[in-house]
Amino acid sequence: MSFEALPLDLQNQLAALKKATRLHGTSSDKAKNEVLKKLALELNLHSSELLKNNKLDIEASFSSGAPSAFLDRLTLTPDRINNMALSLETVAGLSDPVNELIEKKILENGLILQKIRAPLGLILMIFESRPNVILEAFSLAFKSGNGILLRGGSESKNTASFLYRLIDEVLEQMGFKQKPFLGLQNYDRKIVENLLHCKGQIDVVVPRGGEALIDFVQKTSLIPIIKNDRGLCHAYVDADCDLEMAINIVKNGKTQRPGVCNSLETVLVHRNVAQDFLPKLYLATEESQLQWKVDADSKKILLGKVRVELAERINWDTEYLDQILNCKIVESLDEAIDHIARHGSQHSEVIITRNEASAKKFMAEVDAAAVYWNASTRFTDGFEFGLGGELGISTQKLHVRGPVGLKELTSSRWLIFGQGQIRK
Repeated sequence: MSFEALPLDLQNQLAALKKATRLHGTSSDKAKNEVLKKLALELNLHSSELLKNNKLDIEASFSSGAPSAFLDRLTLTPDRINNMALSLETVAGLSDPVNELIEKKILENGLILQKIRAPLGLILMIFESRPNVILEAFSLAFKSGNGILLRGGSESKNTASFLYRLIDEVLEQMGFKQKPFLGLQNYDRKIVENLLHCKGQIDVVVPRGGEALIDFVQKTSLIPIIKNDRGLCHAYVDADCDLEMAINIVKNGKTQRPGVCNSLETVLVHRNVAQDFLPKLYLATEESQLQWKVDADSKKILLGKVRVELAERINWDTEYLDQILNCKIVESLDEAIDHIARHGSQHSEVIITRNEASAKKFMAEVDAAAVYWNASTRFTDGFEFGLGGELGISTQKLHVRGPVGLKELTSSRWLIFGQGQIRK
């Protein structure tokens, strides 16, 4: 399985995309910014048409019995479209990382060395259900001088088709005859498998979706991966905490938008505050009809409460992406850290405490892409971090960790200037 196994039309498209990607690496910052600003304008002008296409996808998924969290990820609203346009404008306003000087030195032999940022090349991004990532991914790849091939799930095919067409039209209007972008609308899984073997044509793969997708890409790809793994995020409520703050942070982290990777799945509560904290958190989240999976000690405190049941071992390792919360009482900060080390996904973790020493210990010892002190994990997001957007939240340790923004979509290379030097 390789490039030759792809349908002939896709082979031709991929070859053209590879060439356009190479040429795009030299595009000016001004030209790139004008495309992104124009795209933001066109998005707002055609928002009603986009919503109509999105409604078709929502209705089809609802009819097939898709869960509410899935439907939320699929759904676009006027506010979400406005945020998509704002993200495009924000990326346009960021510094262009391409050719940024990282390091310069002059050797004893007179050679001048410059280490600069350079695009990664052609990126294949495979995503599920969230159509808003289309413009986010395009804008970051485009601004950082990369080409991008997008392949979404069939559940968002109408929304994706509209956005792909919008991007294509704007690139055409702005003079990009050779476009460093392709939205793939063939949903045959075999094509994805073949693309993952095209290591000569595609430089980087970014899977953004559920555990099954990540696992499939890891096992199949011959191309380097930027992995956006599951978000099994924890909040630790310390003995020395502001209880009202803790309730607000946990409620926000779990219930505001549970179907995203930076939402909380587990709250760990120090025994000294559990008796007071748990009933208050239960009351604060009652309108969300939260389902609780708890340890035996928490069950005693929440005795008689509906939607509360004993957790099984598997629950501590489950990313629900739904209105379900694990809860465990711990005896110490160390026990909380140990639990996170066993069950966390190295995505986002938070400690809620007044004690600076405890916070510093937590932040030093918890191994995650983002570690918080007294703030919601919902902030782990490229836009919230001031990156304009993200291709995902990387949980790996090589090349990039955390939100994948413009600089994270570049690597480095050396330029060497000589005057005839030869090595002796």
